[in-house]
Amino acid sequence: VQLVESGGGLVQAGGSLSLSCAASGSIFRLNAMAWFRQAPGKEREFVAAISGSIISTFYAGSVKGRFTISRDNAKNTVYLQMNSLKPEDTAVYYCAAGAYSGRPAQYDYWGQGTLVTVSS
Repeated sequence: VQLVESGGGLVQAGGSLSLSCAASGSIFRLNAMAWFRQAPGKEREFVAAISGSIISTFYAGSVKGRFTISRDNAKNTVYLQMNSLKPEDTAVYYCAAGAYSGRPAQYDYWGQGTLVTVSS
């Protein structure tokens, strides 16, 4: 049971970054996938989710129009394309697998996180 994120790093405000999360096949096929993030001193917050059928996606208001979640079921991978990044997007980003929801408690599997730092 594994979720492994990659793609984090340092980027200037206004720039772009793409995150990837590779999952084991059994987790990926049966579950919706989501991205959450946690900034220092703050609670973990929802970013985006995509259903297992790829029919539905939804986003937090703070990232809607700037971030895009997608998944490749053949590669068991979920992506988060982040554009027009802002310093307030700085956080550790986690991918998760579970029910299609914006609530962390609905997700059973979590990656280790990848740090995204946006400089002003």
